[in-house]
Amino acid sequence: MSAHTTTDGDGAVRRGVDWDAQAAVFDEEPDHGLRDPGVRAAWAERLRGWLPGHRAEILDLGCGTGSLSLLAAEQGHRVTGVDLSPAMVERARAKLAGHDAVFLAGEAANPPVGGQRFDAVLVRHVLWTLPDPARALRHWQGLLRPDGRLVLIEGVWGTLTPVGIPPDRLTMLLRPLASHIHLEPLAADARLWGREMDDERYAVVASN
Repeated sequence: MSAHTTTDGDGAVRRGVDWDAQAAVFDEEPDHGLRDPGVRAAWAERLRGWLPGHRAEILDLGCGTGSLSLLAAEQGHRVTGVDLSPAMVERARAKLAGHDAVFLAGEAANPPVGGQRFDAVLVRHVLWTLPDPARALRHWQGLLRPDGRLVLIEGVWGTLTPVGIPPDRLTMLLRPLASHIHLEPLAADARLWGREMDDERYAVVASN
């Protein structure tokens, strides 16, 4: 889950947000806090299909308050979450207290995980905000174990001045890194967002 984007009234995404200040209200968005049982169940179902079917080490980059991390932990995975905002990290730690999870403050493009390797790197609504997405993808691919996978949830937001990363661009960036690329449209599934969406939202699972 991202702690790096938010939307204004027409659905366009804004950069430059003070995420420490936003942490207290971040979970009020249906797809951020996953407080609605239907929204939560929809994301849990998708994650179950994207993440490994066995107990795995998951790296959640731009984890925000840890809502997707919590779903992954509840499915039996061990989670390491990273977010640039210390306030988001503190909320994630509180949300996952008692679970097999750790949370670190740091940059998604270069997470502070040392030599640790993961079965899946999960990144939601973060890649498009980075100055060099191709470099970030190469680095994340290097954090994977031999049978690992990238799980990337992205989109294109707004109507007047759209922002984001189109799926064809993302798949092009992934081709040198992964032999298997699965694109899954998400915008039409209103259960994920708590309302109907008219912009482009999708997930890509990339592996070798």
